[in-house]
Amino acid sequence: MVNLLTKSIIKSAAKLTPIAIGTKFFPTNSLETEYVELFNYTQTILFELEKAEITSDTILQNLVRDVGAENLPDNYTFHELKPAENKIEEYALVSNIIMGSDRYFYIELPHPSRLIDIFVKIIENEKGEIVEKTATELVARMLSKNDAIRVAIELIGIGLSEGIQVISAVGMTGAASIERAIHYTQNVGSFPGIAFTKLGGEYALVFDSPFLLKESRPVDLENYLFIDLIDSTKFISKNGRNRLVELMTGIKNFIETECDGEVEGYREGGDDFIARFPSKDLAIRAGLDAAWFALDNGAKIRAGIGRSRREAGERAQLVDDLESTSPLSLVVFELANGLYAYNIPSEFTRTLINLVENEKPKLIGVFLFVFIFAYLLSILGLGMFSFIGIILVLLYAFVA
Repeated sequence: MVNLLTKSIIKSAAKLTPIAIGTKFFPTNSLETEYVELFNYTQTILFELEKAEITSDTILQNLVRDVGAENLPDNYTFHELKPAENKIEEYALVSNIIMGSDRYFYIELPHPSRLIDIFVKIIENEKGEIVEKTATELVARMLSKNDAIRVAIELIGIGLSEGIQVISAVGMTGAASIERAIHYTQNVGSFPGIAFTKLGGEYALVFDSPFLLKESRPVDLENYLFIDLIDSTKFISKNGRNRLVELMTGIKNFIETECDGEVEGYREGGDDFIARFPSKDLAIRAGLDAAWFALDNGAKIRAGIGRSRREAGERAQLVDDLESTSPLSLVVFELANGLYAYNIPSEFTRTLINLVENEKPKLIGVFLFVFIFAYLLSILGLGMFSFIGIILVLLYAFVA
């Protein structure tokens, strides 16, 4: 949640509604720790550009799109075990999208079967990792949640063809996936199916008739990131063209070596390019890394993520249409059927946010100083110089 005063200040300056500042995500490994520290150190702001309408229908539509209609049988039922709130939660966004969690899935058979060994081979062929295995259960880790759901559906189909009811569930950890499977049987029964979470809600696909997919394969979704330096002419006049080349080359190299991105359309000395990624979470992380790196070098970028080059470019250009008091360094992306953006605030904005959020006594002291300073000057007949107090406060904000 955002402090009401902070929210009002940010909304008046950016003309956008802030959902969160920083993140409350609890890291469990070195990569997550690095990103959480950057989110909180830079006080990265999550904005809502176009509100998503989250319902069971939109959840199912997104699921079919992400898993692939060709990877779903004709006959299944969709169950809502726990409804999602009709709003985007910052923690769920970081957990499920940015960090790519919910990659574990659990498979349970009603009795020992040779199928468990067949399932192991299929999972390993899909680049999954077997974590635990017994005669009736296994826990595996996949490359993504969508892969876990897709492969689980394939295994359920094989089980039904053998007359064996397979129950599965996807979770952030192996233990969470087992717990979700228990919740599934408590609410739906011992019917073959898979339980999973989407945008804070809990859902399940239930299959009550045999099916066999022709071929289960990952959906070839395109994930493009468009990056453009804001006011590159001003940056060049201040820092020189060589500094621009260093900045853009640094971002390009990082995207290629650390983010699995394929950069397109970059020319040395240019201020924009497009990169293609194998997954959406990698594209968003690359956009955030680029924005953080640019700000650290005295620059701002506008970035957009989409399923086509044009869509990514159009989302980046949304920055130009905003009515904010100054250009915002934004990373714009789709979530559900809404549009959201991460903003990397300037040093001054971060100082102001820190004062309002964490140092209220100091903020009260600042206001009292300005009031008393202006009052004394007015008594001395020098009220016209009251602005000096504001200048002193601003200088203090920069130095503090």
